[in-house]
Order: sequence, then structure tokens, then C-alpha cells
Amino acid sequence: MSKLFAPISFRSVTARNRIAVSPMCQYSATDGLGDDWHVQHLGARAVGGAGIVFTEATHVSAPGRITPYCLGLWNDAHEALFARLAALISRLGAVPGVQLAHAGRKASVGQPWEGSKPVPHDHGGWTPLGPTEEPAAPGSNVPHALTPGELATIAGQFAASAARARRAGFRIAEIHAAHGYLIHSFLSPLSNRRGDAYGGDLASRMRLLLEVVEAVRAEWPDDLPLFVRLSCTDWVEGGLVAEDAVAIGRRLKATGKVDLIDCSSGGVSTAQRVPLHPGYQVPFAEAVRHGAGIATGAVGLITAPEHAAEIVANGRADLVLLGRAVLADPAWPLRAARTLGATPPLAPQYQRAHLA
Repeated sequence: MSKLFAPISFRSVTARNRIAVSPMCQYSATDGLGDDWHVQHLGARAVGGAGIVFTEATHVSAPGRITPYCLGLWNDAHEALFARLAALISRLGAVPGVQLAHAGRKASVGQPWEGSKPVPHDHGGWTPLGPTEEPAAPGSNVPHALTPGELATIAGQFAASAARARRAGFRIAEIHAAHGYLIHSFLSPLSNRRGDAYGGDLASRMRLLLEVVEAVRAEWPDDLPLFVRLSCTDWVEGGLVAEDAVAIGRRLKATGKVDLIDCSSGGVSTAQRVPLHPGYQVPFAEAVRHGAGIATGAVGLITAPEHAAEIVANGRADLVLLGRAVLADPAWPLRAARTLGATPPLAPQYQRAHLA
């Protein structure tokens, strides 16, 4: 049987296969509150056969949202939907995962299909938060430079959202530290030009990430896995490179609190030049896995079942995380199983479809 369809365990949690649905923002919530769209979206991917199904980036505060329409988990009103999502994903055979996020200086923009334009204050926008007052891009809203006390508050917000996710029944939590959002903006030398304990060398730029990990672990049980999504390179000269990602991975492994690095890239600078091709980010997952000795997830234009199977079989990553592939085809894992000669993880209600 293809190793892609072999179970995999992290702490007390076992997924039925090594395919994960990557967090994919839907920009369809109201005041952080999702609705039936989110239920059908994630339910379809769970019944489609994935081993792990992540929520989209779930924001830990209202100012931490990318858009006014982003999903949140910062108050009691949000918890009921997350309990429904966790129960549904679990019922359909997948492990429910939640990605906890803060947009940082990339906050207060419109929906992508409206052009992701900055939302001004008089139209419901707000002041983004970042390492300094340098905006995310020319024409973007100028962020507020966070103080150490404010950073401690944000770490507490991550912890509070993790506690809500735990109560809702989620089994994996992931801290979003990629794509130019808050934690990545502190990790990257391109965006972090601070002169205090949170800026300077890589060890200091890691401080916020480590504090968030510590805070989340205080609320996330020891028997449940914690992942971290990293941008392993900034694709800009002078920015983060793969060797930095390996160093961050080593440091996270040393804490004993993190179980997997979800290896993505880019997002902090509009000057990035990304060489897009199938599997273009897989070498980062391979480098971190072998260089830091920690489990990794590979992501990025992985669309062919044979390619996904090769990544896992050759020890380049422990999981493959699919975004566009399962957005286009929620049943991608079922079809991949047929292609690879594995038994499709088909719900009994659907066995008449003869997908096996």
C-alpha cells in the first residue's frame, strides 16, 4: 500500500492517512463568525477522504484579521460553530485541526476578489499591528509598532483561542508564522528592524514565536499535537533562507512543545520572486525534516497523486498539505487512493458510488 495512505500519529492523535487539507481562507465570516458556508466547505473535504482537515486561518482578535470577513475565535459567540465543525470533521473520519493566526501589518484589507485593497477607517478598517511602522506594501495602512507589553497580550490571545479550540473538540492546533503575517513579520529581517529584545539576530527575532508557542502550550494539552507553519524563505535577497528555517525548526524541536513544521514560503515582501512549479516548496520540508530532526509537512502545487506519494515514500516530508487541489476537487484523496492502488477512505453512505 502507498505510504501516503498509511496512518500517522502525533502524540495521542492518529490520522487515517498523510493527506491534510491546508488552511484556506474563505473571507466569508461576519464579525469573525462563520456560517453554513464553512460547514459545507470543511465537511466536503473531510468526507472526501483527507486524514486531517484544517480550518482556514482563524484569527485570535478582531484587529488580527486580514479582512473584515475573516473567521475568528476570540469570543464566546464564535465557539458554537467551531464545536459543530470539529464534530462534523471527526464524524467523517478526519482529524479536525485549527490554524491560529494574527494578520499583523497585513490586516484591514478587502476580500481578494475585490482586489485586497486597504480598508480605510471610515469604511470599517482599523490600524494594523507590526514590528515597526513600516507598512506591508506601498499604499498599505501604516501599522502601529507593538510594544513588549502588547506582544505579551497577543501571545495571551493565541492562548485564549487555543483554549476555545480545545473546548470545541479540535485535535490539532497550528500556529501561523508564515506569509508575512504577524509572527513572520517578526522572524524576517526584511520587516523586523527593531532594536529591542524582539529584533536583531535570528534568536531575538524568534522571541515572539517562542512566546506564542509557550502560551499556546499552556492551554493546549500535552497529549495533543501542535504544528507551526513557517515561511522557509522570503524569496528576497537579505531575507529568510532555508538555513534559517532549519535553525528555527531546531529551536522549536528543543522546546519539546512542537510536533511538526508546515513548510511554506514567502509573503513578507512584494519584491519576492517565486519560481513556481509543482513541488517548489518541497525542498524546504526535506531540509527542515533532516536538518532539524522534526516532522514536516510539504505544501505548494502538489496536485498529482504520484507526486504526493513520492514525497512521503522518500522521506521528504511526513505529510502533504493540499490547497488548490482539494479546493478544485474535494474528493482528491479518494481518487488518489484509486490511482495508487490503496483502499479509498470512503464513507459507507457513498459506497454505492463505486469509487473504490
